[in-house]
Amino acid sequence: MGSPLYRRIAQQIKKEIESGQWKQGDSIPAELHLSEKYEASRVTVRQAIKVLVEEGLLEKIQGSGTYVKEQKIEHNIFELISFTEEMRSLSKEPVNRVLDFQLIHPPDHVQRKLKLSDNEKVFYVRRQRLVDEVPYVLEDTYLPVNLFPNLSYQIMTGSKYDYIEKEVGKKIKDSFQEVIPVLPSEDIAEALTVNVDTPILKIQSYSVFEDGTVFEYSENHFKSDEYKFTLRASRP
Repeated sequence: MGSPLYRRIAQQIKKEIESGQWKQGDSIPAELHLSEKYEASRVTVRQAIKVLVEEGLLEKIQGSGTYVKEQKIEHNIFELISFTEEMRSLSKEPVNRVLDFQLIHPPDHVQRKLKLSDNEKVFYVRRQRLVDEVPYVLEDTYLPVNLFPNLSYQIMTGSKYDYIEKEVGKKIKDSFQEVIPVLPSEDIAEALTVNVDTPILKIQSYSVFEDGTVFEYSENHFKSDEYKFTLRASRP
C-alpha cells in the first residue's frame, strides 16, 4: 500500500521548496489553490502543510499566513565553539578567506582588552567566513605576538581554535561577549554582500585560557539573514 495522499502532497511541496520554486520567506498559496493543484480536499492539503510545519520547512504566523521557513543558522552564544566547529556540526564545510594579515601596534581599546604594554604588538587578521561561497561572518581578530610567535597566514585559513589547542597546546576556558546590532560600514557590507542600510549583528569578544590569560580580542560581524541568536535562561 502506498503512503497516504497528504504525505505524497507534502513530499511534492518539499521537492518544490528544495528546487527553489518556493523561496525562503515566500508565502505559500492558499489552501483552495493547493487543493485544486494537487486534486485533493482542503483537509488533505491542511494535513500536508501540518507535516511540513512539524518538519520545520514551513512556519505558520498567526494572523498572517504560512511561509517557507528561513533556514537560519541557530547560534547559541552560551556555547564556546568556533565557526568551523559550528558549521561542521551542521554537516557544512566552511572556508576561511584571509582578507588581511598584519603585524601591528594594537588600537588602544584592543591593547586594554589584551592587557598589553605599550611596546607589544599583535597580529591583526580579517577573515571572511564562507559556506558554499556565501559569506556568513566577517571576523576581525587580534592575537598577541608574544603568545603566538609562529602564527601565519596559512594557519588562519584553518580553524584558529584548532591551532591554539592542538598546535600551541593551550586550553581555552571562556569567552566574554557583547552583542550589538549595527549598520555595516562600506567595507564590511561589501565583504558580507549586504547593503549598507541592512542591519547586521556585531559581537565584540575577548577569550581567556584556563590560567586567566586574555589571548584574543575579536569583532565578528554576522549576516542577520543567515543567523539567529538563541539564549537559554534557567529559573533558579
